[in-house]
Amino acid sequence: MTETSRRIARVLLDSPLPQLDRLFDYALPAELGEVPLGVRVRVPLRTAGRVVDGYVIEIGTEDDADRPLSEVDSVVSTVPVLPERLHRLARSVADRAAGSASDILRLVIPKRQVRVEKAWTGDAAAVVPEQPSVDRADAVIDLYEGLREVLDDAGRAAVEAIPGLHDGAPAWSALLAASAVRMLAGGRSSIVIVPDHRDLDRLLTALGELVPAEAVVRYDSRQTNPDRYRAFLRTLEDAPCIVVGNRSAVYAPVRAGLVAVWDDGDSLLGEPLAPYVHARDAALLRQGQEGSALLFAGHTRTTDVERLVGLGWLHDVRAERRVLPRVILSTPQEMEQPTAQRMPSSAFLAARTAASEGPVLVQVSRPGFAPSLVCAECRAPARCPHCGGPLGARHRGAVPVCGWCGRSARAWTCPACSSTKLRLASSGSERTADELGRAFPGVRVIVADSAHPVERVDAKPALVVATRGAEPLAKGGYRAIVLLDGARMLQAPDLRVGESCLRWWSNAAALAAPGAPIHLVGVDGGTARALATWNHSAYAQSELASRAPLHMPPTTRVALVEGTAAAVSRALVSLGDLALPSDAVLGPVPIESDDVPPRVRALVRFDYGAGTRVAATLRAAVVAEAVSSRRGRGRSPRSTLAVRLDILDPEL
Repeated sequence: MTETSRRIARVLLDSPLPQLDRLFDYALPAELGEVPLGVRVRVPLRTAGRVVDGYVIEIGTEDDADRPLSEVDSVVSTVPVLPERLHRLARSVADRAAGSASDILRLVIPKRQVRVEKAWTGDAAAVVPEQPSVDRADAVIDLYEGLREVLDDAGRAAVEAIPGLHDGAPAWSALLAASAVRMLAGGRSSIVIVPDHRDLDRLLTALGELVPAEAVVRYDSRQTNPDRYRAFLRTLEDAPCIVVGNRSAVYAPVRAGLVAVWDDGDSLLGEPLAPYVHARDAALLRQGQEGSALLFAGHTRTTDVERLVGLGWLHDVRAERRVLPRVILSTPQEMEQPTAQRMPSSAFLAARTAASEGPVLVQVSRPGFAPSLVCAECRAPARCPHCGGPLGARHRGAVPVCGWCGRSARAWTCPACSSTKLRLASSGSERTADELGRAFPGVRVIVADSAHPVERVDAKPALVVATRGAEPLAKGGYRAIVLLDGARMLQAPDLRVGESCLRWWSNAAALAAPGAPIHLVGVDGGTARALATWNHSAYAQSELASRAPLHMPPTTRVALVEGTAAAVSRALVSLGDLALPSDAVLGPVPIESDDVPPRVRALVRFDYGAGTRVAATLRAAVVAEAVSSRRGRGRSPRSTLAVRLDILDPEL
């Protein structure tokens, strides 16, 4: 470096403002010494007159020492928390979603914990876990045709998990644990993503049987800040490990040899914070950058994954010997019975017979006693007079309570017929348990839902009434399973409601003992047949075929553009140069709100091949609106323009 040159740091600011989503040049003063790439720094923000956090992405020199540059204020820590591979992944994910890289990094890099950091840097060397034995892992992997080759050759696959239990644990957890252990034995790290804490605990139990505890890094939202930061620092080490966590763990900065996602149809894998990227999409981008093996495993097949299988992007991996649960559908005569008959005679007799031998699972759609009430005279839904939310009853004879605001409705009057009488319109888990307790005298009744979490039940006779997704494990599997409220579940206003129901039912059916009857009550049609035949890929293919003429996801991508009428109009005009189809834009339509000025919403449908150009164009429109807003042109407390790509289906 000559006397006229100076060191320059290119810094990514930790800011949600879209116009700041780029690298800024700062001068590095000599007193800071050597500054590693990826460290946290504090830098001045000239326009705001304050100091903000950032990450050093590049360091170089420049000869133009006269160019006015602000200096880096301080180095927060010498730990490089943003390695180049993590920044590259965050940048590509943000670009695909028309978002900011700092929003992605905020999900994965925890707040600094000084004591944890000092303890980590004080260690002489990272602990290298012992190489695990792969004999037990290979025995599980060999149950699936072609899975070993996918793992060894860094391939990509959609895996249909074997339903049932393996050594007392769900078979799917043994599958993912075995795949990660094989990678660890080869000196490579793995990332395994599961939707919720129940799945996480079951996977950790399966891993605990195969590898030492120091080889597993848990990374989820239930951890305290120190534990989360300690886990993050472990993933920065070169020693291989198995990272197990929820959706944000897909960004863990290990050198991954395997990325596996369990049950990608679960809504919990969709990020609710900007830029709203699904863990499945982040995993696909990561695999493309790093060349790791990639597994999407599940009992069912989402249309998103089936589309990739159809394109040849993913291999279709199934068991060498398929296990088909014994699913029994309602007969035509039972389908014609009045709706008050929740459990037909065949299901009732099967449950009563099985309950004398062991636990029986009854799946219901909703928790509580009576989640919704209706007028006893005209059957109009009972609504809260304050907020319009649905009224429900917490137990028989209870005062109605609003499900939204929690207020009691002691003097409720029907606005349609002026009646003051209410009727129970639906049965939640507690009411179902109350009814079955009278129908099965002498049999234990266990409620498992969000308010009554139950992880496991023993092999003794019992009726387990559980909401979807809250089903506990039963020792030896359930002797019978009854799936209630299927018709009610299918009525949800959701494009993917069939996929979701099939996933809920299949995950429950996978808990059955070998040969146990599984009764799906009151449902027929394609979804019921897919469960009965256990042919989930064919159902996903039919769903794709029906959506293609309508240009609905995932056959095409959809972007939501929301803001003031002028801002949305300018954003849509900017898309004119991309030669999108004439019917690509739906709207704009007004949004019912009290915002001033009023806001509108439009949908933009586009092919995957145009995704990069559409995302870049919409992102440029967001930045332009943000800059003009700060200059005083119609400045408002809310952003004048917001963009979301790959929106959730209920918003369609």
